[in-house]
Amino acid sequence: MRSARMFEIIQLLRSANGPCTAQQIADNLEVTKRTIYRDIASLQSMRVPIEGEAGIGYVMRPGYNLPPVNFDIEEAEAISVGLSMISRTGDKSLEKAALRAMHKLSEATQFSETLFSSSWGAKIPGHIDLAEVRNAIRQETKIGLFYQDVEQRSTERTIRPIALVYYAEAVVIAAWCELRNDFRHFRSDRIISCEMLTESFEGEGLGLRRQWAEVQGTDF
Repeated sequence: MRSARMFEIIQLLRSANGPCTAQQIADNLEVTKRTIYRDIASLQSMRVPIEGEAGIGYVMRPGYNLPPVNFDIEEAEAISVGLSMISRTGDKSLEKAALRAMHKLSEATQFSETLFSSSWGAKIPGHIDLAEVRNAIRQETKIGLFYQDVEQRSTERTIRPIALVYYAEAVVIAAWCELRNDFRHFRSDRIISCEMLTESFEGEGLGLRRQWAEVQGTDF
């Protein structure tokens, strides 16, 4: 994960028109400023030509290049359409990541910039941060939430999130529900409030996903 983030830092500095502060980079990558300071120090120790310092900003010395992405034109076009459709999900953090990926893709082929999709789709959920949900899935930590079903009945749940399903009209959290002792799906726009818990279900996520996929009839 850290190596991927350092790659993102290099890409951001390469594409910037001027110095980037650690705070700007941190906001873009959704980490702390302190993390960026550490990553840049590591990159500089590896002789990546990043110049600047804390409080002023950082620039990439001209001439530093990374290997190109080897996509053919149709592959690049297919990926471009898929990335542009992320704007339909209502997941703003994921949309920012897609834009960064689009910038990388444009270096592979200019034709990737000619295809777009409508941004119409799911509403941005008001009471839950989908970036935090994705992190809980990766870290295998539980989420506590108050949920309102289609008949407007409210319940308090503790869930083990295992996947996000992006539909045209909503984003759904697939999870093991400890209240129902079974798999359940929670529409993000029906969540009244939520809390990322410290309680872990480490080591169970993959097995739960496989069970869920079998129940859904989906290959995993």
